[in-house]
Amino acid sequence: MKTNTSFMQRWFGRGWLSLGYLFLYLPIVVLVVFSFNSSRQDMVWSGFSLQWYAALMQDTEIINGLGLSLRIAVMTAFASVVLGTFAAFVLDRYRRFTGRTIFAGMVSAPLVMPEVIIGLSLLLMLVSVQKAFGFPERGLTTIWIGHTLLGMAYAAVVVQSRLQEMSKSLEEAAMDLGCRPYQVFFLVTLPNIKQALGSAWLLTFTLSLDDVVLSAFLSGPGSSTMPIVIFSRARLGLDPRVNAVAALTILVVTIGVIASSLYIARAERLRQKQISSAGQE
Repeated sequence: MKTNTSFMQRWFGRGWLSLGYLFLYLPIVVLVVFSFNSSRQDMVWSGFSLQWYAALMQDTEIINGLGLSLRIAVMTAFASVVLGTFAAFVLDRYRRFTGRTIFAGMVSAPLVMPEVIIGLSLLLMLVSVQKAFGFPERGLTTIWIGHTLLGMAYAAVVVQSRLQEMSKSLEEAAMDLGCRPYQVFFLVTLPNIKQALGSAWLLTFTLSLDDVVLSAFLSGPGSSTMPIVIFSRARLGLDPRVNAVAALTILVVTIGVIASSLYIARAERLRQKQISSAGQE
């Protein structure tokens, strides 16, 4: 009886897990499959074809949107990591200073505030600044400002969690040996949090590349990012070229995940080997 109960519990859990994976990934599989469909009609398979991938190469709107999205995402990732790292360092290393509570609230506010509110407030502010100074024009710069505001909050959370785990004795030892505070930060602190910096960079890059709401508020004529182009086409009916874009994006992400997993596994094996060698000595 006990064996039957454990058997049912095990397979019941596996069944729910399988249903969860199907719910998450089956739509993606269907999308990839129908990117090779020769028909323009959704969910009507009429034969294998690569015509939509060929048509995608001629679609200047999507290609220009992708190029703009990549430029903004790279700029946002670097700016978010720099600003988020400084904010996280201040919040973690300096426990008491005037205005700390307000500063901490301002850093974390974009995490809990709806993007619609952020986009609308930024739009009103930037329009006022443009009327007063004639800069910036709505486009790449304004989208980058909005994405950086949001990305900085996420980067600060990632970096601050790593700083909290890091032993402060390393920094104290460096200062005892004569290092100045800026030397301790660049020579001791940054090397120890480099993995968190990489994670924050990838996270903010992905958030920027995928953002629709902020980009819709802050974009101008001729500055539509790829998500905006896809969203505008989806409202008029799914375009098979959008399926091709999604399939290529999934391919790139899959290659990136596999490569990073292999790199992490290799680094871990090397670390374990070094620990074993040190123990034998």
